[in-house]
Amino acid sequence: MSKQSIGLNKQLYHYLVSVSLRDQDVLHRLREETAKQKSAVMQIAPDQGQFMAMLIKLLGARRTLEVGVFTGYSSLCVALALPDDGQIIACDVNEEWTNIACRYWQDAGVAHKIDLRLAPAMDTLAKLVREGEHNRFDFAFIDADKTNYNGYYELCLQLIRPGGLIAIDNVLWGGAVAKRFQWDVETKAIRALNAKIHADQRVDISLIPVGDGLMLARKRGLGI
Repeated sequence: MSKQSIGLNKQLYHYLVSVSLRDQDVLHRLREETAKQKSAVMQIAPDQGQFMAMLIKLLGARRTLEVGVFTGYSSLCVALALPDDGQIIACDVNEEWTNIACRYWQDAGVAHKIDLRLAPAMDTLAKLVREGEHNRFDFAFIDADKTNYNGYYELCLQLIRPGGLIAIDNVLWGGAVAKRFQWDVETKAIRALNAKIHADQRVDISLIPVGDGLMLARKRGLGI
């Protein structure tokens, strides 16, 4: 929804990036290629990618989930932060976009960390649950079709370990969630999930205005 953090003017955002973004050539080149795509707005902002990499390191994460790959920028940021034996199970349905992702994963030397599953993410996550992968993942990033956000959240909550983190993108939805008369299905779905997570005692939460709004939900307890 936004290629820079919401609520910042261009001058302040460019300053933020100039003093905080430690870019890598492979990430820069992927952003440039993605910018040529008709759906380029779907890519996360570079400062958000760096923030997620920091979260991976703080968690000491080894196994992660990604729901919605697009051209692979977020998964590349996470993979570069994972240890060499780390793993991302990356869910998407679009072969054209993920072919771009695979090229850059290979170029960055992290392709061995990423298990791309081209199938509906609900099916992939439900299969992991059936296979007994409860509480086996450290981190999940959800950035796909908004009407299924609640289902992705519930399945990821089963798969993430206690103390693990779910990050959900686009939860401010370009400001639409705060507009009184905005009632399209995607906005309603995001509003409903935000309200649900706000009241959800299974998690500790923080919603931060990075990118298009990033909801962080840390799983409490001894398992679900």
